[in-house]
Amino acid sequence: PAKECPQCHALIAAGFATCPQCGHAFPPPQAAVHEAVASTAGILTGQPTLTEFAVRDVTYAVHQKRGAPPDAPRTLRVEYEVALGRYQREWICVEHSGYARGKAERWWAARTAQPLPTTAAEACRVARAGALARPTTITVRTVAGEGYERIIDWGFPPTLATPPEPGQDADEPPLEPVAASWTDEEVPW
Repeated sequence: PAKECPQCHALIAAGFATCPQCGHAFPPPQAAVHEAVASTAGILTGQPTLTEFAVRDVTYAVHQKRGAPPDAPRTLRVEYEVALGRYQREWICVEHSGYARGKAERWWAARTAQPLPTTAAEACRVARAGALARPTTITVRTVAGEGYERIIDWGFPPTLATPPEPGQDADEPPLEPVAASWTDEEVPW
């Protein structure tokens, strides 16, 4: 390998720190930039890695597989935003049967008491209306050598023991009655 001196334009060996023709000092080579901490991801094929992500937002859409015939079952696509512009996705097989439908029913039951709709469009409508509990975290399983990541766990906030009264925020304690410090004869109005 060779490099050109920017001062005298001599072609010299790449290992020189100074130009032997004119004495120009080359800047030191830039070290390869890498992460400050080594990755914990598996390096051997088949080695799994579990990563927990905080969920920033959840969106729902009806998904039809590319190239599938028009009568093919559609799915509910769920996208979890885990960082700005970074998403983890899963597909819920609402319109399928057998094992896939059973898995979809368990997924749905973990989020709402409503029965699972029979169409992906209806499931999407219900989800967008806010009827599903939103996870605060997801755990993603990545296996070295495999092309896809899989969401294997969802963390949900604790449920309320009793629903809040209208106009009361769930985070606020209920209002306590205040004892009056005056008698009926002293009411200021």
